[in-house]
Amino acid sequence: MSLVRWEPLRLQTLFDSMFDAPTPSAGALRRWMPAMDLVENDDHYVLKADLPGLTQDDIKIEFEDRTLTVSGERKSEHEAKKDGYYRVERAFGSFSRSLTLPEGVDAEAVTANFANGVLEVSIPKPEVRKPRRIEIGAGAPKTIDA
Repeated sequence: MSLVRWEPLRLQTLFDSMFDAPTPSAGALRRWMPAMDLVENDDHYVLKADLPGLTQDDIKIEFEDRTLTVSGERKSEHEAKKDGYYRVERAFGSFSRSLTLPEGVDAEAVTANFANGVLEVSIPKPEVRKPRRIEIGAGAPKTIDA
């Protein structure tokens, strides 16, 4: 077994260099994916997404074949500096989030609002078909609503 000398200063220097030195792939490692909540109440599903720094024009909402897709892009505010660099920790880039909705959701009834960096999409639940009881009779069949 070999004896290794403890050098706390060297470890601290290595740790500091990880946060101070710019790396060419740092932006590629930080993919932005906004936080989203989906809540169900009695007659709606409500999707809320935190989209700070975006405007209405930066966001796209599509509904196709039972799939609701929210997408957009947060642009980088970082600019290159000739004699150095800026520290960039906030993630940026394109995002796309999709969710599959139940059969029968009316795309025309879906509404969206955007205020204070929060997108809220209201999705009405599809109407539930009521079961029917069919009475057996001697003549033509009759339908009775349950």
